[in-house]
Amino acid sequence: MSAPSMTLYYNAASPFARKVMILLHETGQSNRVSLKAVALTPVSPDVEVCRDNPCGKIPALRLADDNVIHDSRVILEYLDQQHVGNPLIPKEGSARWRRLTLASLADALMDAALLIRYETFLRPEEKHWSEWLDAQQEKIARTLAYFEAEAVTELSTHFDVASISVACALGYLDFRQPNLGWRSSYPRLANWYYEVSQRPSMLETQPPA
Repeated sequence: MSAPSMTLYYNAASPFARKVMILLHETGQSNRVSLKAVALTPVSPDVEVCRDNPCGKIPALRLADDNVIHDSRVILEYLDQQHVGNPLIPKEGSARWRRLTLASLADALMDAALLIRYETFLRPEEKHWSEWLDAQQEKIARTLAYFEAEAVTELSTHFDVASISVACALGYLDFRQPNLGWRSSYPRLANWYYEVSQRPSMLETQPPA
């Protein structure tokens, strides 16, 4: 087995990094990438990550030629072109735009959940902005309702970029907001998530307890 030719800068708690690791697993590319865990927050970035990504965000992927690409969407596009199996991102037509739109909605849900995390974890309690927190929770609720009503059937057809993204978003809600109780309000989505959460790629990339 050849040595890994790429390095992924990640944090095990990041749902965006998890998307990349799941795609690597699903496409048989895990052995091509070494994982470098980094600890960072918006106010305490990692020096090495900042050197490669001026915004200081993860995931970031160092390629074999020493170039670095970042943002999970860009990394997923790149990696999906590096394997010989069926693509996890449709290459053209309405299917491409629909699956990328669902993935984008999942990313927006993750963003809202992360903003809640930053507000409640990084700021003193007396400075928490309740209206801001409520607005993020409303985004999450609206997006979950949309997935429940409009996307479950589609998500069930393929485990691709859309399914990976939605699954990571739901996993992050369970990780950071375990008392949210979203399953009772969105039972079809909950059933779908239960099924996909048993995939080896999902089990092997769960965030730390």
